[in-house]
Amino acid sequence: MSGFPIIDLAQFAAADPAGRARIGTQVDRICRETGFLAIAGHGVPAASINAIWAAARGFFDQPASAKQRVAPPPGAPYGYLGPGAEALAKSRGEDTPPDLKESFNGGPLAVPPGETDADALAFCYAPTPWPDLAGFRAAWQGYYREMEALAARIMQLFAVALGLEPDHFAPLIDAPVSALRALNYPATDRPPAPGQQRAGAHTDYGSLTILLPEPGSRGLEVQMADGHWQAVPPMPGAFVINIGDLMQRWTNDRWQSTLHRVVVPPEAAGRRRMSLAFFHQPNWHAEIACLDPCRGDGARHGPVLSGPYLQDKFTAATAGQAVARMP
Repeated sequence: MSGFPIIDLAQFAAADPAGRARIGTQVDRICRETGFLAIAGHGVPAASINAIWAAARGFFDQPASAKQRVAPPPGAPYGYLGPGAEALAKSRGEDTPPDLKESFNGGPLAVPPGETDADALAFCYAPTPWPDLAGFRAAWQGYYREMEALAARIMQLFAVALGLEPDHFAPLIDAPVSALRALNYPATDRPPAPGQQRAGAHTDYGSLTILLPEPGSRGLEVQMADGHWQAVPPMPGAFVINIGDLMQRWTNDRWQSTLHRVVVPPEAAGRRRMSLAFFHQPNWHAEIACLDPCRGDGARHGPVLSGPYLQDKFTAATAGQAVARMP
């Protein structure tokens, strides 16, 4: 990955159909091989990015007692999770020490009109407990809206990469049950325990993840096909994108939901690291069935509904003491 793949979304949007198809072919190859790429030309305003960084730093710089005021009740998906609350590798059956991180998590900004599903209302549409910090909620919601719009544009790119019409996914993602997570990996003054990482090896659950690491930071690693871990370099001005388990299922395993983790580079152990992760998930009631261009000799997975699928994943993970709703 010395030449980590970068796709210019503005170039894709401006291209003619043949140009879009060429870019789509590149994306299809990348998603078959690693499922990780970077997106430049994304159109997200710098003001929105700067505001969410300032809000996240202000939140994590508070005393622990202040952050705990917005901790979720057991089983709830949103709010503050403190150090020791997660061990993501446990979602894969690995018995590891807790991850070296803390996080704040928030869900959809509104409930769709007419939504009456009790599970949807109690789970994905549960309220986000907002901290009492000036400007925090506005910055968070502004960035969340930008991520929703960016995810929709990336799904157009994915549709073309799969040989579909650009708007193929639009009816399934017009009320997505996505989540935004701000992560703080504190500086450490001692070596991690055996098997301990800033974020243990895991895959994400949904259609795609939009990751924004703190500028210049390192530590994100991807497991390659031969089993070795490859560092993802800093990507100035770009977002790192990876597909999740649901997209792998949707594409009949044509695309890969790849294991990744966040390690503590020795040279960075004394410095905190922050990142923002937006976990895009189709509408609660969207049926996720094998896409026709990916069917081949037959579907490997039966159809599932997006929301209940996500809730089942969350329930299984939390039962194993790993809150991996938003890895």
